[in-house]
Amino acid sequence: MFLGLGRPFHAVSSPTVKAGPASPPPSDQERSLRPSGPKKKKKLKTVFTKQFYLWHWVSSAVCLASMLLFAVTGITLNHAEDIKVTPKVRTETFVLSDTQLASLEGLAYDEDTPLPKALAKELTKRVGTPIQGKDAEWSEYEIYLTLARPGQDAWLLIDRETGDVEFEQTSRGAISFLNDLHQGRNTGTAWSWYLDIFSVACVIFTLTGLALLWVHCKRRPSTWPLVAAGIVLPIVLIVFFAH
Repeated sequence: MFLGLGRPFHAVSSPTVKAGPASPPPSDQERSLRPSGPKKKKKLKTVFTKQFYLWHWVSSAVCLASMLLFAVTGITLNHAEDIKVTPKVRTETFVLSDTQLASLEGLAYDEDTPLPKALAKELTKRVGTPIQGKDAEWSEYEIYLTLARPGQDAWLLIDRETGDVEFEQTSRGAISFLNDLHQGRNTGTAWSWYLDIFSVACVIFTLTGLALLWVHCKRRPSTWPLVAAGIVLPIVLIVFFAH
């Protein structure tokens, strides 16, 4: 075939490239040896973040009511002198029956032996304050019981010879009641255990909150300056002003 000015045109064929044998797919062992650090770290971070969220909201739910109580009573305790309370004093005197007085005779007692159960039950109904199981101070002539409770002080005195009973109760109101709960004052063993459990839940709540701050700190540059301020400020106040 001729093209243009009579010059012959020859078709040039491209050289044939022979394809080599196909490489086999990588084995499972080869795949496991390949670096997968970033993906693995990201997966671990996701797992831990989910756990942080889980423990944070569970501990916050457990702490919610008590944390609010302790925050409010922290203010009332800090301003106890400014909160005026008029104590209410109730006194009562009566005489034990012959049967009740006889129940105290011939008893073997130590210094802190409680009153007999039957007598303690009857006195509880009479004065309106729990007496059963309370330690009593025994002497040859009288028995004295301290009956303090959150928000109130009380005592009861029994004359072992005449059977005369004196009882006095001083109530200081609801705020004093809540303040005593805050301090664990005259609250008994059950409340003491609850305070320990609540404290552990608060530690979990705080540490998981710190972990979540670390998770999100890259997107929130003010995170660590605020944390540092929360640490430094009370230290400065303690060192320079708490005296």
